Amino acid sequence: MSKLEGIRALLVEPHSGMRVSLHNMLNLCGITKIDHAISAGTALRAIQNKVFDLILCEYDLGVGQDGQQLLEDIRHHKLTPLSTIFIMVTAERAYAKVVSAAELAPSDYLLKPFTADTLLERVLKAIEKRKAFVDVYNFMEQSFLREAIGACIEGESNFPRYSVDFMRLRAELHVILGEADEAEQLYATLYEMKAVAWAKLGLAKTLFMQGRYQEAEDILNVLVQENDKYMDAYDWLSKTHEAIGQLPEAKSVLDTAVIISPHAVRRLRKLGSLALETGDIETAENVFKKVVSKAKFSEFRDPEDHVKLVNALVKKGDHEQAKSVIRDLEKSMVGVKKTEACRAISAAMLHAATGDARLAQELTAAVEANREDIGLSNDLKLGLAKSCLEHNQEEAASEVIMEVMRNAPNQDMVTKAMGVFESAGKGHLGQELAQRSQKEVRDLVALGVQKAKEGDFRGSVDLMSSAARKSPDNPQVVLNAALAALKCIENLGWDPATGALAKQLIDSAARLDPMNNRLKAIRGLYEELQKRFGIDALRIKSG
Repeated sequence: MSKLEGIRALLVEPHSGMRVSLHNMLNLCGITKIDHAISAGTALRAIQNKVFDLILCEYDLGVGQDGQQLLEDIRHHKLTPLSTIFIMVTAERAYAKVVSAAELAPSDYLLKPFTADTLLERVLKAIEKRKAFVDVYNFMEQSFLREAIGACIEGESNFPRYSVDFMRLRAELHVILGEADEAEQLYATLYEMKAVAWAKLGLAKTLFMQGRYQEAEDILNVLVQENDKYMDAYDWLSKTHEAIGQLPEAKSVLDTAVIISPHAVRRLRKLGSLALETGDIETAENVFKKVVSKAKFSEFRDPEDHVKLVNALVKKGDHEQAKSVIRDLEKSMVGVKKTEACRAISAAMLHAATGDARLAQELTAAVEANREDIGLSNDLKLGLAKSCLEHNQEEAASEVIMEVMRNAPNQDMVTKAMGVFESAGKGHLGQELAQRSQKEVRDLVALGVQKAKEGDFRGSVDLMSSAARKSPDNPQVVLNAALAALKCIENLGWDPATGALAKQLIDSAARLDPMNNRLKAIRGLYEELQKRFGIDALRIKSG
């Protein structure tokens, strides 16, 4: 029992009687540091304030999010350390549904009813596995990814019962590093070892990364045929169709996925957006109604869901219901940065459809709100610019399009932005804006380089990191900011704040463009500087 004395646990359970029972069971296991949460919302607030070793969570949390949606929020937003154990508690009748549709799996499941001895056995088993992976997790959280790969290789030898897990994690690390070839080889080996479904999926992901879409599609088609409840495979198959411009096929795949697993908000959002893009207004309306309803209870709700629902309703001609959604947006999204811009965009859509004279006023309000750093998506900005052009607000449209171009994650988005002007018969303006935005980025980089040449390394970092904050989805801008931070460290020495900034920027660039040719070199420089200044990975290994 002494093994568990230092464990800090969070118990997520809405029913007081069951909370008391589970609390007592944890006490019998030797766990005494226990916090309680009665819903997904209260659990997230607790997790954001404390670090927990163990989260014991009931699947059915009543009104609001369920346990699986809570887990997805935690993992997607990286709210807990990699070492945190998440055990889902569920009734047997719900188990098949939970497991088959769960693309993000917890550490373990506990089927009710169970005893304190069963709970103890599962917790000890999870802790034993965590100990095997603790060095890998520590390296990953400190961005020592090369050392993490080395620790995985060591772990395969020292803990053979977890060898497949170590190989899988090693492949994922190569993916993070943008090393698709190495990851592809590992996934192929795992597939040959009969670690079938997720190894096939990993192989498809690496092919997708390399732009080998047809090969990825072939594997993913086989995967969903072999296991019609493998939700990740549906998501990647849809993504592959979308990458090659097959939007109806991408939507069709998600239609099927949502029938099987109807609760994942991120998948529903994607389906709704594809439905709008392909003109399936009925599906878009139904899906975004579900998204708005489900996301209402999430700490990560997004006002853009309301905008897309209003868009569907306006296209359908249901103006009264659109007004109701706008009122709900104003009421339920108070305090969210995007709310005013989303409200104005929604109102402008409605006024355009009804011929209301307040249209120009709302477009102006939306453009003004967008000038602040509110995180409005590029797709919504493109829609706003299109509306401005359609109603003779060319200057406002140009302002919004310039921002999209500055923050474009790839050339496809720049082309999309130029297309807004082309569709309005003003393609020359789009081309001028594209050239101007590219010149702005070049001039900014040149100014940052000049500051560094003059020895003003801090000034270079301030300038380039400010640009990255304004263009967080532009991988070239983000990588230039990372390089400025690293050059500052190289010349002035390591300081924790600049080191943390470099790490954050490199991680962002890896998320945006994992196959970027510059990423590997910049990450290599970061690792070299860590070693040069004694930020030694060996110091964070477990004793």
